[in-house]
Amino acid sequence: MEKKHLNVVCAVVHDGDKILCTQRLRKGPIYIAEHWEFPGGKVKEGESDYEALRRELLEEMDWNVYVGSKLCSIEHEYPDFTIRLTAYDCMAHDNDFKLLAHIDSCWLKPEEFSKLKWTEADAALIKQLWK
Repeated sequence: MEKKHLNVVCAVVHDGDKILCTQRLRKGPIYIAEHWEFPGGKVKEGESDYEALRRELLEEMDWNVYVGSKLCSIEHEYPDFTIRLTAYDCMAHDNDFKLLAHIDSCWLKPEEFSKLKWTEADAALIKQLWK
């Protein structure tokens, strides 16, 4: 049986030299539940990456952000599905967001990312972005 493939977009939001990290809810497969990620979500059919990322951040954080240039994409295989995760450089006018679909958030410098337990896909993205 072929695994489901997901096209997912995420926001790399800067505040000075720190980047927003969000912790997933306690639901879903054990290998992603409560793990850390960059905020974002699935791209719906007929939707551009840009539209999907703006929609996801509005739905999950009630936050309006500017979606800038594409940073990179990675492919990752989980036990139940495969994912293509694409990161975009994003900017917000303020940090007044709500955690509607996450447990926690923090702002970290890239060298501090190892403090967190990241999803495997986001960890692979971090390796690409901060070699």
